[in-house]
Amino acid sequence: MSPPKRKPILPRFSADGDEAGALANMAREGLARRLRSVSGDHQAYRDRLEFELSVITQMGFPGYFLIVADFIQWAKASGIPVGPGRGSGAGSVVAWALTITDLDPLRFGLLFERFLNPERVSMPDFDIDFCETRRGEVIRYVQEKYGADQVAQIITFGKLKARQVVKDVGRVLQMPYGQVDGISKLIPNNPANPVTLGQALDQTPELAAKRHEDEQTERLFDIALKLEGLYRHSSTHAAGVVIGDRPLDQLVPLYRDPRSDMAVTQFDMKYVEYAGLVKFDFLGLKTLSVLQRAVDLLAQRGVAVDLPGLPLDDPATFQLLARGETVGVFQLESEGMRRTLSLVKPDKFEDIIALVALYRPGPMDNIPTYAHRKHGREAPDYLHPLLEPVLAETYGVIIYQEQVMQIAQILAGYSLGEADLLRRAMGKKKKEEMDAQKSRFLEGAARNGIPAERAGYIFDLVEKFAGYGFNKSHAAAYALVSYHTAWMKANYPVEFYAASMAFDISQTDKLAVFVDDMKRLNVPMLPPDVNASGADFTVQQDGGALAVRYALGALKGVGEKAMQAMVDARTAGGPFRDLSDFADRVDPKSLNRKQMESLVLSGAFDSLCGNRAALFEAIDKLLAYANAAAEERTSAQVSLFGGGAAPACPSSRCPSTSPGRLVSRWSVSARHSASSSPRIRWMPSRMCWRRRMR
Repeated sequence: MSPPKRKPILPRFSADGDEAGALANMAREGLARRLRSVSGDHQAYRDRLEFELSVITQMGFPGYFLIVADFIQWAKASGIPVGPGRGSGAGSVVAWALTITDLDPLRFGLLFERFLNPERVSMPDFDIDFCETRRGEVIRYVQEKYGADQVAQIITFGKLKARQVVKDVGRVLQMPYGQVDGISKLIPNNPANPVTLGQALDQTPELAAKRHEDEQTERLFDIALKLEGLYRHSSTHAAGVVIGDRPLDQLVPLYRDPRSDMAVTQFDMKYVEYAGLVKFDFLGLKTLSVLQRAVDLLAQRGVAVDLPGLPLDDPATFQLLARGETVGVFQLESEGMRRTLSLVKPDKFEDIIALVALYRPGPMDNIPTYAHRKHGREAPDYLHPLLEPVLAETYGVIIYQEQVMQIAQILAGYSLGEADLLRRAMGKKKKEEMDAQKSRFLEGAARNGIPAERAGYIFDLVEKFAGYGFNKSHAAAYALVSYHTAWMKANYPVEFYAASMAFDISQTDKLAVFVDDMKRLNVPMLPPDVNASGADFTVQQDGGALAVRYALGALKGVGEKAMQAMVDARTAGGPFRDLSDFADRVDPKSLNRKQMESLVLSGAFDSLCGNRAALFEAIDKLLAYANAAAEERTSAQVSLFGGGAAPACPSSRCPSTSPGRLVSRWSVSARHSASSSPRIRWMPSRMCWRRRMR
């Protein structure tokens, strides 16, 4: 039995209590600013705005819009990138006017009723994408504005699934790890279609045979079957945050996650809603961080880019898309999608929207039809002349849920609110409800003079498409992010790659993909260099052209913090003159042999020493000198041979003999230590470093 459901509880946003009036004023002023850059009939926008305001007020949600608008406007004012929209909220003109979203709903035929249906009262739900690296700042702003005791994350519970329950029970029974691991691997593991342990036993004869192998294994399965599905551990919702109108401990039980400074509700997402709390989603999107970094890199060389103001008809961008050169482009980078782009050859923004919606199991079967019709190899089928305005954009292919709603509105006289209910019914496929809806559809079509046979055919076809139709508002918003990343790659590839690789700096496989793509597109890449590279990927001049300089922090096994310390030393004292200068200035605590090996083998020292083999063999000696120099600085003692200054390298500036021995004129401070650590001494007769243990 479910607990009683409370009405939504929100903090009061407007001090005078007139939230509806405050929302109307803000929305009208915001729309006036938006319309300055929109040509054509502005009255349609004003009419739509007033309709939406009336619905929002009637449903009692002005406060929700004001709260969301406030933290999004704060984020944008603070320079934190915010996504153009996500989900059905992009269909709202009010949201667009308040800068909650950045996509013109009327231009792209997006429907408000898909987001907020006056005929089905439900809480609006804006999912907001923020820059991945600064999302936490927005949450902190909300905590400060409403009070830390009124803001909390939402708990989630991990359940014991088939494989996990077998492993956990086996561990408790102290069975050999290899035996339990072998059993668990026989359980099918398909995240898209998970199976229970019972189903796995029915489907996998080898697993069923294992169950009766011995008494202990049988006990394992008996216990696991009883425990499967129970909660295993608690965690927090990836994005969900609730905001109350009073301290939350007066509304729901709370607990403190040791990994977070925020309170967490002990009710999960479902029961938080029953308690009246409203969830706000603060999502992190890496692509927004990548785009912002690319914009910042361009600004460093005096190029100003306003992504929200970009025209959506850039020829270079669509040429890149038509070639399928979309490695690193949001939503369009998979190998299958690149083939699809080459087939469709998009030449307008609406094509990107369609491909974002179509490239999913089921709908992707329609991609060849879309491509053939787009390029004139097949005639579009609009089902009925009245539907051509709705289906012309997609060449007669029903792709979007909004098209399903408009078909019902045009052919059968549904209101858009009723059409949204029809769309939902088609998705659920409940026979009784569908029979009632079909009768309603046929009656409405008959009033419009459409024969019953044709109307029935269209209804059945629409029902088929509605099962996997995509939300156009979401597709359009994400297509805009795709377009922005494609535009950046097409017009400023060096900054695009530098920014993209910076956010995959620890993903060696992904970096290799980017490097290969750069080679294919002839985008120059400079090798790592201790005197030129940053800890992160940078843009540098290479002759007369721009190039990406490979990051020291991207080398395997070196660590970004250690490389940043090296770069800081270089920044403070200028480029390293030679190996002795390098060893004298770097902090030996941040470098070990493994890190030095990676640097040497990558060629990062080539500008100081061209003989990698000899330098590789001399790493221990180089580190010994660095440690000695650091001790000397710390103890304020001077070198026995050099008077405290860093000695010069040989004229060759690097080891010049066989890899087995480092020939050098370096000196080391001569002092005696009471420690038991290995000591280094200078052997002038052999002119090389020697280790001597105490």
